[in-house]
Amino acid sequence: MELTLKQYDEALGKCRDIFLKKTKDYGTAWRILRPKSLTDQIFIKAQRIRTIEETGENKVGEDIGNEYVGIVNYCVMAQLQLELPTDSDHEMEVERTSKLYEAKVQETRDLMIKKNSDYGEAWREMRVSSLTDLILMKILRIRQIEDNQGKTLISEGIDANYQDMMNYALFALIRLG
Repeated sequence: MELTLKQYDEALGKCRDIFLKKTKDYGTAWRILRPKSLTDQIFIKAQRIRTIEETGENKVGEDIGNEYVGIVNYCVMAQLQLELPTDSDHEMEVERTSKLYEAKVQETRDLMIKKNSDYGEAWREMRVSSLTDLILMKILRIRQIEDNQGKTLISEGIDANYQDMMNYALFALIRLG
């Protein structure tokens, strides 16, 4: 588990660094996006990865690792959007945004530790393409829950699915590294 935490934190550090640099460049313009739009952004990233995995072609030339980083950061944004009041100011200070980011990634990291212990690090034996498929499946689940106005009868909520996708993307980054 020590190796997993080290690798997880390194992958997360890369995601955090990009998120904070983009926050300094663009501010928190992402605050204008509704959670459904963020779900669609994650879908676009995951679908691009799957297309590249299936065809072996990467015409844009950008590393798919960057797409997994995008998935991680969009998952954090989506979780924040679910919590932050919709009528609040869209622009947030970098320091506040950083603290909110840290809180979300810590919650998701804690969840990973619990699940990873229960599942015995099964993700290490999985193909990266299977992690991509799991992300796409979670997106479809989220879309269904969104279509049901956030209500579920027995299933996890939207936030738990974002956390799972985030962890799958981080596992993919570890596997690719």
